Amino acid sequence: MNTTEAFVGLECTSCEEVFGVDTHGRCPDCGAPLDPAYDYDAVDIERADLEGRPHEGLWHFDALLPFPADAAITTAEGATPLVEAPRLASELDVGRVVIKDDGRNPTGTTLDRGFSVAMTAAKQQDAEDATIAAPGHGAQSLAAYAGRANVRHHSFVPSRSTFQNKAMTNVHGGDMRVVGGRFPDAVEAKAEQVLDGWLDLQEFTTPYRHEGAKTIAYELAAGLEWDVPDAVVVPTGTGEFLVGVEKGFRELRTLGLVDDVPRLFAAQPEGCAPIATAFERGLDAPEPWTNPDTVCGELEITDPAGGELALRALEATDGAAVAVADDDALQSAYSAARYEGIEMGVNPGVAAAGAWDLADEFGDDATVVLLNTEAGGKTADLLRSHLMGKGI
Repeated sequence: MNTTEAFVGLECTSCEEVFGVDTHGRCPDCGAPLDPAYDYDAVDIERADLEGRPHEGLWHFDALLPFPADAAITTAEGATPLVEAPRLASELDVGRVVIKDDGRNPTGTTLDRGFSVAMTAAKQQDAEDATIAAPGHGAQSLAAYAGRANVRHHSFVPSRSTFQNKAMTNVHGGDMRVVGGRFPDAVEAKAEQVLDGWLDLQEFTTPYRHEGAKTIAYELAAGLEWDVPDAVVVPTGTGEFLVGVEKGFRELRTLGLVDDVPRLFAAQPEGCAPIATAFERGLDAPEPWTNPDTVCGELEITDPAGGELALRALEATDGAAVAVADDDALQSAYSAARYEGIEMGVNPGVAAAGAWDLADEFGDDATVVLLNTEAGGKTADLLRSHLMGKGI
């Protein structure tokens, strides 16, 4: 495989054994997720190297990725803007609120970062077929990147997935299998129907999806002129965004590019909050959630594959977790559009609503970052229905 100089292999997040770069799946010894590992002494990089050239997107940071930019399967993901939200800052009574608008990625979701890196690995492994189960966004993102890589792609999505995601997965040429029920039903169908030779790109089965997500931290640090924010609020389902952001800031600190890692906060919907509940109860790993009930389909992850790692990230950053009502998430997404001009989907609306519940955690002069993980158009029908319910 064509790898970068500093990339040394895949380290188990539990037993810490390091495996070769051609390893796929979870740890062969203990079954825990694998994580790309680097020789940071081999990374010769300065702040100036991580600034500028925004058109290069996340592959601008290839010195800290497993593969070089010239090998990337990319559609110019990353390099999304930081948008000031002065009205939200005033209402939260903090110094500054900044929205990382990752809804401007190619398919309208932060998932594009991870699928770019994962599909780059798949192409180098000569994969002919790739598969996932997804609530919706992941199927569209996989389809886009697999199509670009000329890899056949097979996704399993629940029937409640949005029309937009299902339509665009078809438009990208995907083999999409719609499964009655919710996300766990799609996971079960995938386990029953997957064929030998299909490369599994499920989060935390491939070690590369959360690796793409860590570039959010690099862009935040560079975009805020290396002044680390006080808090980053992350809408959390599987845990991949939270785990990735924590790793990215930790790497920047290891390299001496920042002095600290911000406090991270996980936000989940009340109707499916296994990570927030585990944090509140002081557990090391989440317990599977029964009877999920939320309109936030992307966050309705009853048994998060990265749950244990997400809890570690919260502990490592002195962070916390919060669960919010669906109506609050919908209203917060509406407020971001109405008053700040940011088109935010209902799932990242959970992070905006979570910031209200977390307000006591922030100082008067704090800089708070909200991660907008999806474009408003992804869930426009839900947002419009919310307004109609209020007579608007």
